[in-house]
Amino acid sequence: MKILVLGGGAREHALCYAISKSPKTSAIFAIPGNYGISKIAQCTNIGLNDFESIHDFCKNNNIDLIVVGPEVPLVEGIVDFFINKKIKIFGPEKFAAQLEGSKGFMKDLCKEYHIPTANYERFNDEENALAYLKTQKVPIVIKADGLAAGKGVTVAEDSNSAELAVKEIFSERFGKKMEVVIEEFMEGEEASYFICSDGKNFVSLVSAQDHKRVGEGDTGPNTGGMGAYSPAPIFTKEIQKQVDDKIIKP
Repeated sequence: MKILVLGGGAREHALCYAISKSPKTSAIFAIPGNYGISKIAQCTNIGLNDFESIHDFCKNNNIDLIVVGPEVPLVEGIVDFFINKKIKIFGPEKFAAQLEGSKGFMKDLCKEYHIPTANYERFNDEENALAYLKTQKVPIVIKADGLAAGKGVTVAEDSNSAELAVKEIFSERFGKKMEVVIEEFMEGEEASYFICSDGKNFVSLVSAQDHKRVGEGDTGPNTGGMGAYSPAPIFTKEIQKQVDDKIIKP
C-alpha cells in the first residue's frame, strides 16, 4: 500500500516509523513532513487545508490510504472531503472532530449522555461571562472554545486573572472570535487515554501523561505540552474500567 501521512511533527514521525514496519507498506509519503520524516518518507510541501491540492497529489501518486495527524484539517472536514472522493482516510469526520475542536460541544455531549465532567457554563459575549465570574469562587478554569494550539486554557487563581483570560479570548487572541467556557476547578492528576472506534466498537490503545505548564514544578501558563510519557502510572486497570464504563461506552 502507498500511504500518505498528513502533518509535520513528532506525532507524524512516529506514525511514519510505525507504518514503515508493516509488510503491507510499499511506500510512505508525508505532507509536509519534516527532516526526520524525510529519512523514511517522501515529503512534499502542501498546505494541510489545501484539500484540492492534496487530492491531486493522491491521484498522481496512487495513494491507497491517508492518515491524518493534526486536528485543524480534521475540524475543517478533510475526512468528509476524501470520503466523497472515494479515497480511504483514517480519522474522524467533521462532526465527530468537534470533540477536539469545540470544548463547548464536548461538554454539552457529556451532559447529554450523563458522562462525568466538571460543572460549566458557555458564553458568547464578554459582558455575561464577566457577570457570571462575579458569582463564582476561585480558582476557576477559563477555556477558549475552539482550537488554540494547547494554549487556550487558563487556571485562574484570582478574579483579576480570570477576567483577563475572558477578555483576551473575546479580543480574538487566538485569531478569531470564540465562545468562552467557564468551568469548575478540579484538583487531581491528569492522564490521557486513547481508543480507536468505528462508531460502534472500540479498541483500547494506551494511556499517557502530558505536562503542559511552562515552568518547573508545574507552574506558569499552559502550553501545547512541555513533555509527556506513556503509559501513565496513575491510569490503573481499575481506572480504565471506570473510564470505559462511564465515558467510552455511553
